[in-house]
Amino acid sequence: MTATVIDGKAFAAKVRAQVAAHVARLAEEQGLQPGLAVVLVGEDPASQVYVRNKHASTVEVGMASFEHRLPAETSEADLLALVKSLNADPTVHGILVQLPLPGHLNSELIINTIDPAKDVDGFHISNVGLLGTGQKSMVPCTPLGCLMMLRDHHGKLAGLNAVVVGRSNIVGKPMAQLLLGDSCTVTIAHSRTKDLAEVCKRADILVAAVGRPEMITGDMVKPGATVIDVGINRIERDGKAKLVGDVHYASAAAVAGAITPVPGGVGPMTIACLLANTLTACCRANGLPEPEGLTA
Repeated sequence: MTATVIDGKAFAAKVRAQVAAHVARLAEEQGLQPGLAVVLVGEDPASQVYVRNKHASTVEVGMASFEHRLPAETSEADLLALVKSLNADPTVHGILVQLPLPGHLNSELIINTIDPAKDVDGFHISNVGLLGTGQKSMVPCTPLGCLMMLRDHHGKLAGLNAVVVGRSNIVGKPMAQLLLGDSCTVTIAHSRTKDLAEVCKRADILVAAVGRPEMITGDMVKPGATVIDVGINRIERDGKAKLVGDVHYASAAAVAGAITPVPGGVGPMTIACLLANTLTACCRANGLPEPEGLTA
């Protein structure tokens, strides 16, 4: 068996095109332009790349992009004041504070100061609670992207056994909640799970989000299962730097029915879903119907 490759890059392009079409309709019919504000504190190289990519993608789909680049020594009071000003700005529908923040800043306090309706990362405690109780919320971008790809591949997910390996607040826990919302039977596993291989082999849907390179191998995958690899790990192999996931791709692809590659799988969906969340936030703020197919 050779697994079908779930092309996240192509799927993300499709999502961005849907977002752009909806943004154009909002401009024409309502005179509205969704706006995304991104706040970057300090000069972390990876964060700078992410913010640059987010800005380019935001402009590409016709949204307004507001960038706020602050020095690493920015005080907590100043950062909180900026967040509160963005909360009050009607042209800003989505607010994203790029993590990680410098060590002297309280990330939880900053994130929970964002207006939950503008929290397009889905990290505010109110959105976490709403998602956990099955209510309308802003959903974290990476799990939302995974859910979109699974729905596209399977159609309905009801009744499927899903195993999520990883229990982070950013991916593992919200991913499990989303799968429960689509009526999967869900198990959350992690690095300390007993008989992890046996737990994984029961999964029709196996989501790896544990942050360990190539931890999930082909002998842990049920034949025909769909494998979603959220991991992005930089390793050195044969003297060269290489990007790998949490799944050993070659062995898993020989067993699985479908699999996401790394790179080119889940990664591109994260920014696409950030744009989708900003569009959703704009529609909700203006009492308009939410975009179909772009929400949980």
